[in-house]
Order: sequence, then C-alpha cells, then structure tokens
Amino acid sequence: MSKAMEPDLQTPLGRASGQVAKKPAKEWSHPSNHWLRGFVIDNRASLGTLAVFIVMMAVFIIANPTVFTTWYLYSSVLTTLPVALFVVVPLVFVVTCGEIDLSFPATMGFASWVFALVVQAGYDPFLGIAAALLTGTLLGFLVGSLVVYGGLSSLIATLGMNFLLRGLIQIINEGKSTALTGLADSSAYKIFSSQVWGIPVQIFWAIAFVVFSALLYNRHRFGAQVKVVGDNPDSARQMGIDVKWVRVKVFVFVGIGAAIAGTFSVMINFTWWPTAGDGYLLPVLASVFVGGTPTWGGIGTVVGGAIGAVTVSFIQTGVVAAGLSGFYVQFFNGLIIILSLLGHKWNQARYR
Repeated sequence: MSKAMEPDLQTPLGRASGQVAKKPAKEWSHPSNHWLRGFVIDNRASLGTLAVFIVMMAVFIIANPTVFTTWYLYSSVLTTLPVALFVVVPLVFVVTCGEIDLSFPATMGFASWVFALVVQAGYDPFLGIAAALLTGTLLGFLVGSLVVYGGLSSLIATLGMNFLLRGLIQIINEGKSTALTGLADSSAYKIFSSQVWGIPVQIFWAIAFVVFSALLYNRHRFGAQVKVVGDNPDSARQMGIDVKWVRVKVFVFVGIGAAIAGTFSVMINFTWWPTAGDGYLLPVLASVFVGGTPTWGGIGTVVGGAIGAVTVSFIQTGVVAAGLSGFYVQFFNGLIIILSLLGHKWNQARYR
C-alpha cells in the first residue's frame, strides 16, 4: 500500500473523508425543567395569593380612584399592618405543624399589659419590651405544654386559654385602660414606631421579621422539622426528631410574635386597653389560610401568609371606600377563608 493511501490515524473519520466535523448537538431539555416554571410550581400558593391581591386592588381602585390613589390610605394601612404580620407568620409554623393556636389575642393583651405596667412604673421602655417578650415566651410554653404534654386538643385548649387570660386581665383591671403619653418621647418609640420619609418605621421591622421567619421556615433545620412533624409524626420520630418539643416550640414562637404585636400596638396608640388583641382573631386566621397554608399540615408559606395579611388589611378599607357598609367586612373575611380553603384543597392536593 502506498503511503498516500494509508489512513491518517490523527484525523477524525469525518474529516478524513472530506467532511467537516459537526459540533455536538445541544442537550435537549424538557420545557417543564425551565427555572421559571419550577419557580411558579414551588411558589404557586404565594403567587395565587398575590394575584388575588392585585385583582382586589384593581377593583377597589376602579370603584373609588380618589381614595386609592392617595398616600394617606396606604400610610394608615402600613401603620397597623405590622401588628398582624407579627402574629400571622408564627401561626404559619403552628398550622404547618398540624395544630392551631386561638390564644394569641389574649397573649397579645397580656404581654402588652406587662409592657404598659413597666413603662407606667417609670422604667425604660426597652425593659418593658424585654418583659413583654419574656411573658409571651412563658405563655407560649404554657399553651404548648397543655396541648402537647397534656394531650389536649389544640383547638379547645387554646380557645380556653384565650378566655382564661382575657378574663384574668378584665378581673384585675376592671375594664380600665392605661394611658402612656410619655412614651412618645422615648428612644424606643423613635426606633420602633416613628416615621421615616413619611413611612411608618414599624413596617420595616415587620418586613425584617417576615424575611427572618421565611429563612427559618425554608432554610433552617427547625423549619424542616416542623414540616416533617406536620406531615407524618411517626416518620419524624423514626428520623430522630423530638416531635413533642418541636410542637411546643411552634407555640412558643406564636407567644413571642404575639408579645411583639401587642407591644407595637401599645406604642402606636400610646394606650393599652384590656381588649387589646381581640379584634385580630378573625383577620389573622383569614390571612394564614388566604396566604396558602392549608389546614391539613405539612406544608405552608410564610411569604404567602404575609401577602394574605396585606390582602385582609385592605378589605375593610376597600369595602368602605367602595360605598358598602362596614357590616360587610366580616362577611367578606369569612367568604375569603372558605374560598381559599377550597382553592388550596384543589391546588395543593398533589403535595399530599
């Protein structure tokens, strides 16, 4: 064989025959693997709540553009919204764990009462905040212990604690409120409840609390344990998780959130009322369920709960601004709870 006819072992086969080598074909990817689709699937509950909020606001703006295009309306909502956020977010943990806590309104009132007593006695408000947080922690631990170690139904036990604590407050105070007019001059008020560029400062603290809780829920071991315990307690025990202690901790978290909410409520109004927290029971529960946390446990969304709180906060203002009577507010609160539960059962059944 002549040298010219010998094959070139260093040259690819395609090139040896005079063909140009083709680049390797790009690996095919199914459309379902796209990052945007994955994001939508993972956050469909929160995005659904956000869509409801956008549609609701659009209806309100069309119904009364004069009211809903002024900053005073939004400033008013942002002033009181943080109080609800500090309770809604911890309740997401409780519901995910397969429990419910109806004692948080009385915990708000009791912890804020301790705060008011400390400030009224002439002590620094920061000491009052610490006392309120300690009170909320102890009450949350008490409620959690009754449910977990006492073997009581969380629905009945927490409802009973709500009445017990509220009755104790009323008995001791005889329905009298406490005015804290000097609170406006304190550094605690300037840090936690003043305004910056016309925006209430407390909304920034609430956003920070939501972000922290979302990271705790989605990125921390505690959040993973809460989901596992709510989904299958037996499997959680086999994995070495202390199921009872995890359940107690979610109630403690609610107590801490309720204490913060009660304290902010007092600093906003400069007054403590024996009924503090009572008006938040239905709106907070509505926010949790509207936000995308179903009742069967194991799954939930902190961000969705926060969006749900924003949605519920605008319902009362929107109903009144649209020309309807304030009596419609409770009707719409109940309606959105029922509709949200039906929607989650249909939308999130694949998780179970």
